[in-house]
Amino acid sequence: MRPNPVYIREMRVSARSPRFPFIVALFNGILCLVALINMYSVVLRVRTNATIQYSSFMDIYEFVTAIEFVLLLFIVPAVTAASISGERERQTLDLMLTTRMTAAQIVTGKLLGALSSLFVLILSSLPAVAMVFVYGGITWKDAFSLLLCYVAVAFMAGSLGLFYSAVFRRSAVSTAVTYGTIIAVAAGTYFLNRLALSLSSTNLNRTVAAYTMGENAVRASSGGMFYLFLMNPAFTFMAVIGNQAGRSTSFSKLCNYFGVEGTGFVMEHWVALSICLQLAVGAILLAGAVRCLEPVKRKRKRKK
Repeated sequence: MRPNPVYIREMRVSARSPRFPFIVALFNGILCLVALINMYSVVLRVRTNATIQYSSFMDIYEFVTAIEFVLLLFIVPAVTAASISGERERQTLDLMLTTRMTAAQIVTGKLLGALSSLFVLILSSLPAVAMVFVYGGITWKDAFSLLLCYVAVAFMAGSLGLFYSAVFRRSAVSTAVTYGTIIAVAAGTYFLNRLALSLSSTNLNRTVAAYTMGENAVRASSGGMFYLFLMNPAFTFMAVIGNQAGRSTSFSKLCNYFGVEGTGFVMEHWVALSICLQLAVGAILLAGAVRCLEPVKRKRKRKK
């Protein structure tokens, strides 16, 4: 298998930059400081009342994983959204397109270069996360499901940034549109469900004038809008962490709030279906970025 030259170049530039080691040291320093403070508070509690509150270690786990999720959701698009459009602004994209590299190699090389640095950051934080394994509560299966959630959100967010970077010529425009799309997916799905719930509640108030209490209660529901949450990476992350931390009721509470039954095939396999859907959307966006570059590459070949 031939190595991707774009990926090799991106990794060399990242390795030579002193900024990345500083970010790794700062990130892990903050995590370790929070972990040590938390452990010190547990020790003090043991000295005073001779009890250990194991939920404190789960709080460390949730804190670390939440920070890593935010990093993947907002830093990966910032890197990829300026990758191809940045090459245009530096007037180096034409040189890349005149080589024997395909448009797919350029796009995948840019994506892998952005993801590799952040996955190094995640792997370096494993010692802070591994403290939970010492005290129990998290299994290797849980860690694997969390890793899949990270891969899905990083792949979809990175592919989204690459797609807009291939469509727009300016990095500022592609970055703004990328973040706008991410906010629309994360917050827009929630507000659409709130809107659907409000409309359903208004309709019930007009027809019934009050909710019927009992087993056969008439309740407002967001209906099919609820399944838009399958595209929401923040909602998927919340479901994964809630199940691992023993707070699986958070998902059921959200279902009850929007008037949706928490049973059925989709509800029982929510995390797996959401991850697969996000990976599929990322692949479609990646193919779209390749399609945007292929006509340009063919035009350069005709000029040669």
